[in-house]
Amino acid sequence: MCAALAVVGAGWITDAVFWSPYTTWVRVPREQPVPFSHKHHVQGLGIDCRYCHTSVETSHYAGLPPTETCMTCHSQLWTQAALLKPVRDSMATGIPIQWNRVNDLPDFVYFDHSIHVNKGIGCVSCHGQVDEMPLTWKENTLYMKWCLECHCAPQSEIRPREEVFNMDWQKPADQAQLGAQLVAKYHVQIAHIENCSACHR
Repeated sequence: MCAALAVVGAGWITDAVFWSPYTTWVRVPREQPVPFSHKHHVQGLGIDCRYCHTSVETSHYAGLPPTETCMTCHSQLWTQAALLKPVRDSMATGIPIQWNRVNDLPDFVYFDHSIHVNKGIGCVSCHGQVDEMPLTWKENTLYMKWCLECHCAPQSEIRPREEVFNMDWQKPADQAQLGAQLVAKYHVQIAHIENCSACHR
């Protein structure tokens, strides 16, 4: 009896640790060379995701902004702020800032930002309300189980393409109906996205 309880307890503890922020890093802000605030830049200043993540619509990689993008504004604003010293140093030396990845998939997983964006999956679906993050954290585990929830039922997350970058868009009451229409309109092939080879190539 004690051995059975020990096995069950060990399984429960393992499962709890596996899904905990200790392992997943969900909602744990990542330390960065510059404490960049999406809340300030997106919600406060109204900067669109694509201003910094320039390749998100055309590439598998969303792209990180080069220092020149930051300095477009910061050569005029907050030019002597201490926390922006790494940005100024990067501009002066030509050495890119080494940002710490927040959402980092294993090497055996293929993920393409552009296909998701062009099929109507909003930034918020994966990254959460980035516009409310003073420091950026991972909103979802990105475990395969989590990805499959959407891949098996994309109609639950799909939205009109023109709303993909809208952080304030809310699912309508008839999301199931709208989603089914958009799955057909955007030619989302559920049999393909449920196939292992869609992500494991």
